[in-house]
Amino acid sequence: MSFHRPSTSNAALRTAAGAVAAGVGALAWGTLVERNWYALRRFEMPVLAPGSAPLRVLHVSDLHIVPRQERRIQWVRELARLEPDFVINTGDNLSDEDAIPSALRAMEPLMAFPGAFVFGSNDYFYPKLKNPLRYFDDSHAKGEEMGVGRFDVEPLRSGFTGGGWLDLTHRRERVEVAGVPLELVGVDDPHLEYDDYAQVADEAASRRGEVAATIGVVHAPYTRVLDAMTADGADAVIAGHTHGGQLCVPFHGALVTNCDLDTSRVKGVSRWWPGASGVDSTRAVPIGPGALAPGGSPLDSAAEIGERFDVLDAHRVHNDSVSRSEATARERRRTALPSSAAPDDAAWLHVSAGLGHNKYTPVRFACRPEATLITLTAKAH
Repeated sequence: MSFHRPSTSNAALRTAAGAVAAGVGALAWGTLVERNWYALRRFEMPVLAPGSAPLRVLHVSDLHIVPRQERRIQWVRELARLEPDFVINTGDNLSDEDAIPSALRAMEPLMAFPGAFVFGSNDYFYPKLKNPLRYFDDSHAKGEEMGVGRFDVEPLRSGFTGGGWLDLTHRRERVEVAGVPLELVGVDDPHLEYDDYAQVADEAASRRGEVAATIGVVHAPYTRVLDAMTADGADAVIAGHTHGGQLCVPFHGALVTNCDLDTSRVKGVSRWWPGASGVDSTRAVPIGPGALAPGGSPLDSAAEIGERFDVLDAHRVHNDSVSRSEATARERRRTALPSSAAPDDAAWLHVSAGLGHNKYTPVRFACRPEATLITLTAKAH
């Protein structure tokens, strides 16, 4: 008696066919279903002074709208039914040369409520198709390096400010929201290196008991900005940009953040404090001609600069040796301390996974598009 054994090549073909079918199914899900499966997230953050009444803050980010995306526009407009006390928009509203009227139409009902905004890179520059593998090493082109056109952002800015929202681009402002005094501080987009926190650096008014909370607002949550804001005493920081990783691995999570934030904080609520990344960028060593280490010795080598790295200023320095040290520092920062290691006075951080995507990459997987309703509550006595 003889038995027929399937050939190894047939088994391999079936395995390959199954893998291809799974890949096609995942792509179809991500492009046809999940990218349009909008979610409203809800979180609480205990950041207000003891005894303060709670506030409901709607956080929208990374709309990346194109005029034909009527479903997304209408979903965002419906968020007005939540009747938030305040709205924060952390930028990247656009993904098409003609998108500004559509972005303003999406946000129009939300401007019935007080709010504030900052811009992201995709409010300044047209989108471009990019190699997604470049996001794993931060080597993709940004801003003017992409060789694309620029948006005339002023109609978007005037549309938001005309609707009553505060422009927090390098501004520190005080507002009263539902009878609760707040301080807001914002910067321009760190992803484009447009940020200059020194323009708004100051001790948080909440530390002096003058407001119930100080809240930082930024598009891209680069750790140099998170460190600077929280070192000054910000009680919370609100950011976007990461898309939550956009293409995630089920039961694992994000693979990239598109900035130097660690993947454990790519979306949702976490804690932040200067040094949470593993490097406290507020304790900086100046870099440049004649720079000295704290002990007075010259910083002659890239290795020594890497050991005593100024992560606050090095993004403005472009010679090769420092750039390599910056890459090393970023790698250290990706092995950040978990929120469970936060000191008692650590700030709260919310990063939105965002509502959209670059129009050339219309897909999300294991990472639904979202807006977030954050309830700010009083700290424990």
